[in-house]
Amino acid sequence: MLANYGYKDASGDFFITIDTDKCDGCGDCMEACPASVFTITDQDPFDPMRDGPVVVVTEDRSKRLKYECNPCKPSADSPPLPCIEACKPGAISHSW
Repeated sequence: MLANYGYKDASGDFFITIDTDKCDGCGDCMEACPASVFTITDQDPFDPMRDGPVVVVTEDRSKRLKYECNPCKPSADSPPLPCIEACKPGAISHSW
């Protein structure tokens, strides 16, 4: 299941998508994120039947992704986003 966190405004789309089928709840993305956007929860808010931990974007940060994630925003000569690089199962993607 794809869990989308974020928003769209006049300047663009600012979403982080977590594929909860791939996420194993390891927390590597949490440690890699300088903005502390992620947290681990025991119950998936999008799939109450799921057993095991899953990473989610905190509610207060979800409404500010444009600003929270801006320091890591990729440009032509920058490395991949830290959270995406840290996620070994490949469960995280960004819309920008």
